[in-house]
Amino acid sequence: MGNIITIEAVINSPIEKVWEFWTKPEHITKWCFASDDWHAPSSSSDLKVGGKLSTRMEAKDGSFGFDFWGIYKEIKPNEKLTITMGDGRMWETNFSKVDGGTKVIELFEAENENPEEMQKAGWQAILNNFKIYAEAN
Repeated sequence: MGNIITIEAVINSPIEKVWEFWTKPEHITKWCFASDDWHAPSSSSDLKVGGKLSTRMEAKDGSFGFDFWGIYKEIKPNEKLTITMGDGRMWETNFSKVDGGTKVIELFEAENENPEEMQKAGWQAILNNFKIYAEAN
């Protein structure tokens, strides 16, 4: 297992809404990208243990894209998701009620291609996009 990177944010929305926006493809496509020049044109989620999550992430200019996917290993509604990503790395997301909303903490195993600080910044940017989307809708 590689190094574990942790990111977090407090979303000013109820935990049930945060869970729904985090897990449903029609919402995932609205926030799952790190910068405004990227987008997520499609997503699918079979939200059950052994089910697959897949999101297409692409540069808006069409210059690059990839399928980000994983298999659900643990699902505790409104509390926790554990996923094994397509490359075998672990990704865990925890949800907890806090004053004013929901705290989301993500832990993921670092990959070896990019510096850990770059990975952390990219995942945090996506989580920040989620926060903006969830609070605005």
